[in-house]
Amino acid sequence: MARLGIADWRTEVWTTTGPDITTAEGHTITGLAGPDVVAQADLVVVPSWHDSLEPAPAEVIDLLRAAHDTGSAVLGLCLGAFPIVQAGLLDGRSAVTHWSATDVLRDRFPQVTVDSSVLYIDHGDVLTSAGTASALDACLHVVRQRLGVASVNRVARSLVVAPHRDGGQAQYIERPVVGTGIGTPVADVVAWAMARLNEPLTVDDLATRAAMSRRNFIRRFREAMGTTPARWVLDRRLDEASLLLETTDWPVERIAENCGFGSAVTLRQNFTARFATSPASYRRAFRS
Repeated sequence: MARLGIADWRTEVWTTTGPDITTAEGHTITGLAGPDVVAQADLVVVPSWHDSLEPAPAEVIDLLRAAHDTGSAVLGLCLGAFPIVQAGLLDGRSAVTHWSATDVLRDRFPQVTVDSSVLYIDHGDVLTSAGTASALDACLHVVRQRLGVASVNRVARSLVVAPHRDGGQAQYIERPVVGTGIGTPVADVVAWAMARLNEPLTVDDLATRAAMSRRNFIRRFREAMGTTPARWVLDRRLDEASLLLETTDWPVERIAENCGFGSAVTLRQNFTARFATSPASYRRAFRS
């Protein structure tokens, strides 16, 4: 069966309160769908929730439960995690929401483990995210899962955001974040490394390029990127391998060499650990 592309996706914005709604900012949105569209949805998204964190009405909870029971994936973005958790879809599992509301979510729903350190959590059937920017991360993650690297890169370029960010929301809580603007040592190293993924790229190599000690470079890199240099390099190698699997007929051995893995075995091991599938299966799924 041919895999869906971006053009095949159809989005319906729905409400339980009528065809028109007024946002908190006073803007009117008209012509919305009714709750009946939820039954036909593959993905049901709660994009946010009231700042007051009031409980969701019974009709919304019933819709979410029914959608989940019939096999739809359910996404709660930012404060939208609250109705998802209220519906019981994450009992005994973990969830995340905006850092300012994690204590409320934890206290209100003790049957759910609230992890405030991550940008989003995907259980396959249910996904929750941290704040608004993290909601974009979560949505790009969904696009990547369903449409592949080439599509998510295209969407990310259109949004002018990174197709994948590392780290968790802890780096954004009530303190400034070290940026990676053009001309900073970390930004220069990132650009330099991206052009050399086929090379070894050890942490010492990166630190030398930044003209820093190894210890200082690791600290500065983690502050800026939300992850370690070694993890970042591995993730970028896997991203490149995914793209080549989608867009070329190269054998896995050539892709492994081009992406700096050294051997096909190393690529397969790391690829399976991250994507829970083999390179061959991934290629079949995204090039069918």
